[in-house]
Amino acid sequence: MKYLCFIIAFFGSQLVISQKDNPFAVEISVLRGNAMAHTEDMYHLINGHPDGLMLTYLKQSDGSKEWHQAYNFPDFGGYFLYQNFKSQPLGENYAVGALYNFYFWKRRLQLRIGQGVAMTTNPYDKVDNSKNRAFGTRFMGNTNFGFNYDNQNLFKNVGFHAGVLFTHYSNGRVKSPNSGINTYLLNVGVNYNCNNDFIRQVDTTSQQKSYKEPIHYNFVFRTGVNENPIIRSGQQPFYHIGFYADKRLNRKSKLQLGTELFLTTSMKDYIRYFAIGYPNKNIDPNTDYKRVGLFVGHELMINRISLEAQLGYYVYQPFKKDIPVYDRVGMKYYISEKLFAGFTIKTHLFLAEALEFGIGYRI
Repeated sequence: MKYLCFIIAFFGSQLVISQKDNPFAVEISVLRGNAMAHTEDMYHLINGHPDGLMLTYLKQSDGSKEWHQAYNFPDFGGYFLYQNFKSQPLGENYAVGALYNFYFWKRRLQLRIGQGVAMTTNPYDKVDNSKNRAFGTRFMGNTNFGFNYDNQNLFKNVGFHAGVLFTHYSNGRVKSPNSGINTYLLNVGVNYNCNNDFIRQVDTTSQQKSYKEPIHYNFVFRTGVNENPIIRSGQQPFYHIGFYADKRLNRKSKLQLGTELFLTTSMKDYIRYFAIGYPNKNIDPNTDYKRVGLFVGHELMINRISLEAQLGYYVYQPFKKDIPVYDRVGMKYYISEKLFAGFTIKTHLFLAEALEFGIGYRI
């Protein structure tokens, strides 16, 4: 509870320092739902209905920037998420991060996207908690997607929302084990808009701008550390080198098509282990660990920040323990028109392989 008290104190301080020219809102939601058993080693961990609490501090866009109106005046801000998995091996998770709320259907339908970091109270331990194959480290990444019915002014400044929230926790296999966990939760809460005279500024004088561009070419280098699926086999660096073409279609969308080389050095030991441990598989211990993939992607352009999603297929994969299809999601920040940095997670469906930190150049 000390973590919860700290977060409440933080949000309270934000209320005090905010001014009328800085429109904001606060929300509190209660959560209850189910965990998804996406691997066989998860079934024995799920024996209750996870519940939790989400506190949100939101900056309301007022039209002062071009992208506010382009995205129907979204909210953006920070969140604190608490979840109790109702499972002794899994324990409780605390997460903080940043989020966007996008609105549709006369601002009654809300799409929430959040990304942050989480801490678990009960990570895997060989002696004390060997059953927890979901969280191999105390700290990990947290991703959230929510769909809500939202009425922000149900009674004066008080609003109401209800819907469903999907949460994901994973350390990106920085250290094994890392099955991760996904939950879907009913989400019910109230919000308070702290500005009585807030009016969004609609710019009627701006000229329409064409965002269509010719094809551009991108080089990207992604790196980090991970561990192969064998627990405590040791963290090793990986190097993912990509080249792709992109084509911007309009204000919001950019399509991608490219190829990449995966140099995941932790796979070398895993191949040798697999060849010795499962001789009936007839795996050569000197099998090439490198992989080559082809991918298509989409980039949602917001401002300097964009949301990136890619789907790929290995055209070269001598060691075929993983499925040949992979995916990647994350955020990208444009330092300039040509230089960008990014943070992404690469997975095989629900199983994460790597948390990637990338730098790229667009020509």
